[in-house]
Amino acid sequence: MQTFDLAARGLRELNQTLHTLNGTTNQTAWEIVNTRGSHAIAVGVDAPLDITVRGTTGYYCAGMNKQATIRVKGSTGPGVAENMMSGTVIVDGDASQYAGATGRGGLLVIKGNASSRCGISMKGIDIVVHGNIGHMSAFMAQSGNMVVLGDAGDALGDSLYEARLFVRGSVKSLGADCIEKEMRAEHLELLEDLLRRGEADAKAKPEEFRRYGSARKLYNFNIDNADAY
Repeated sequence: MQTFDLAARGLRELNQTLHTLNGTTNQTAWEIVNTRGSHAIAVGVDAPLDITVRGTTGYYCAGMNKQATIRVKGSTGPGVAENMMSGTVIVDGDASQYAGATGRGGLLVIKGNASSRCGISMKGIDIVVHGNIGHMSAFMAQSGNMVVLGDAGDALGDSLYEARLFVRGSVKSLGADCIEKEMRAEHLELLEDLLRRGEADAKAKPEEFRRYGSARKLYNFNIDNADAY
């Protein structure tokens, strides 16, 4: 285990150190301490590393992640795992706004609650939230899966495309062109796998969720649907 003291060595040195590592290094286990709410911790990692961040973080922790498994032993500020490509990011606490925004792949797990705009414009990422999510989550979500064990705020899935949304609790309101859809056998199978990988399978069963998706009325502009835009 390599321990990096962020207070003593600084953010620039941390990220430069992580960026120099590749698939041939034997220094694969890292622990980052004394985070003190710093922004951009472990961004742009592109190696199969196992990184533990001990403490609360600021903006964009684990942004643009590739390959790495990054676990935050605390809560995160806005934009955790933003534009994530692959790998796994696990937040043991709460996440602020736009967690997993524009994510293209990989898995983001939030053990607490996520604030507003969780998963906006997601493009293939899987997101599992053990608690609640805030308003405008999955706005313009294009592909991928979002699983919420708690409740969802206003305007869930507004203007979404082909992302699949699974919510166990209540939904305050659905956004434009978002509707409830049938939960078929393949969705139950998918959800079972997401709950397992998201470390939530002991808390909920797939049958307890409802599925939401696009009504596909806003794909192309139609004057008859103008009021929905």
